[in-house]
Amino acid sequence: MTSPFIRRACAIVTLLTLTTSSALAHATLEVKQASPNSSYKAIMRIGHGCGESPTLKVRIRIPEGYINVKPMPKAGWTLETVRGPYAKTFGTEHAKLSEGVREVIWTGRLLDAHYDEFIMTGTLAGDLEAGSTLYFPTVQECETGFNRWIEIPAAGKPADDYKSPAPGLKIIAPNR
Repeated sequence: MTSPFIRRACAIVTLLTLTTSSALAHATLEVKQASPNSSYKAIMRIGHGCGESPTLKVRIRIPEGYINVKPMPKAGWTLETVRGPYAKTFGTEHAKLSEGVREVIWTGRLLDAHYDEFIMTGTLAGDLEAGSTLYFPTVQECETGFNRWIEIPAAGKPADDYKSPAPGLKIIAPNR
C-alpha cells in the first residue's frame, strides 16, 4: 500500500510528463500575439521528427493578412516560396500589394533528436481585428511519414481540443 503523498507525487509527475511531451509534439510559433499594422517575425519551432524519422521538409502556408513576407534562408537547407494573389489589395507605406508569398518551403535534414526554427518576417495588415487569430498551417515531411499541423479550431473551441492544431497568432489591440 502506498501513501497518499506518493500517489499524489506520482500523479503530478505523470501529468507533467504528459503535458511536456504534448507541448513538444507540435509545430509552434515563438511569439503568439501581435498587433495589426506592425511588423511580425514568425519563428516556427519544430521540436522533433516523425517518430524517430528525420524531418526533410517544412511547409508553412501564409495566412491572409500576413503580407510582404520574406523568409530567412537556413544554412544547409534550400528555400522555396510560392507566390499568389491576396484575397484583396493591401496598402503599405511604400506600395499597394495584391499578391505575395503564400507558402514557404524549406528542404533539408533535421534529425529527430534535434530542434530547429524556421523564420520569416512580414507585416500584419492594418485591418486585422483584435481578438482574431491568424493560423499558420504547417506540414512537416519526414523520411518516413509526416506531421500535418493544419487543424484550424472552430469558433469557440480551444486549439488544445485538437490533435494537430495549426500554430496560431492572436491579434491584440495596439498599445496607445
